[in-house]
Amino acid sequence: MKTEIVKIDEEQIDQEAIARAGEILKRGGLVAFPTETVYGLGGDALNENSSRLIYAAKGRPSDNPLIVHITNMEALKKIVTEIPPAARKLAERYWPGPLTMIFHKSSAVPLATTGGLDTVAVRMPSHKTARAMIDAAGGYIAAPSANRSGRPSPTVARYVIEDLDGLVDMIIDGGEVNIGLESTIIDLTGEVPTILRPGYVTQDMLTETLGLVDVDRTILDANSRQAPKAPGMKYRHYAPKGNLSIVEGEPERVVSYINERISALQKEGRKTGVIATDETVARYHGDDIKSVGSRRDEEVIARHLFRILREFDDDNVEVMFTESFETAGIGQAIMNRLLKAAGHQVIQV
Repeated sequence: MKTEIVKIDEEQIDQEAIARAGEILKRGGLVAFPTETVYGLGGDALNENSSRLIYAAKGRPSDNPLIVHITNMEALKKIVTEIPPAARKLAERYWPGPLTMIFHKSSAVPLATTGGLDTVAVRMPSHKTARAMIDAAGGYIAAPSANRSGRPSPTVARYVIEDLDGLVDMIIDGGEVNIGLESTIIDLTGEVPTILRPGYVTQDMLTETLGLVDVDRTILDANSRQAPKAPGMKYRHYAPKGNLSIVEGEPERVVSYINERISALQKEGRKTGVIATDETVARYHGDDIKSVGSRRDEEVIARHLFRILREFDDDNVEVMFTESFETAGIGQAIMNRLLKAAGHQVIQV
């Protein structure tokens, strides 16, 4: 398959290119596109064959649910059996935006899209290009992140091209995304709204809107055998090709431990990398030292994390270490992604 690659400026959308993307999706093809979170790989959410093509292109297990993207509340009514009051409250505050809600699905949504579940994950993105494409395609796009399964999610188009060129019909290059982490996912099908994947919309924000909000503990459990209700709950994700470990402890001890390990690894001829912060980057001595941003700015850390993991692959880094970023706000989401990228390898010092 020859993949068409087009550049689209969100502030000056090429309507002709969007129309072509819409036609591809309507006939069952696949289009990778930018959102405000990460790049997505889109197919017709109501066409079970399109969903199967998404799984095949990504090399993704078919029991890992896809997120259905819409652009308005009216569209939601067709694909869910009910819209609970909590969903309306959240939609009023956070849609369009980086929040995915899980509902009981209607018969309009094929099981191939939901990973065999009777629930459906739904998001309303704010990115103008994404919204234009969803509308051009008929209003319902199933879209996981636009990468081969298990790899770091792409925040720039060149990594989409690296993973999916020749496997999809079109890739829309919209530049670097704004947020850099996938959406928060909240399950609204139980008695208590429950976060299944942390993201930019934090637990505190959701609690402020709804009151009691729980967090599914399996998101931090490397050995959970529970069937995934949301993308990324069950399988290793976001992983670079090399070995990544998270080092936790007092900052001085973290720097000292990482430098000691790097020295030993370099003597063995291993290429090493470190994810540091602006405050610590000058103190490390590895082959490839990258700052993810200031520890005081967690939004910058989130935006840069996946790109840095990809750059380590570009640089053929074999062994990587990262500082821990468990902070208030979206620090929970950052650590969720790092834990999965590291296969839950955490070193306490």
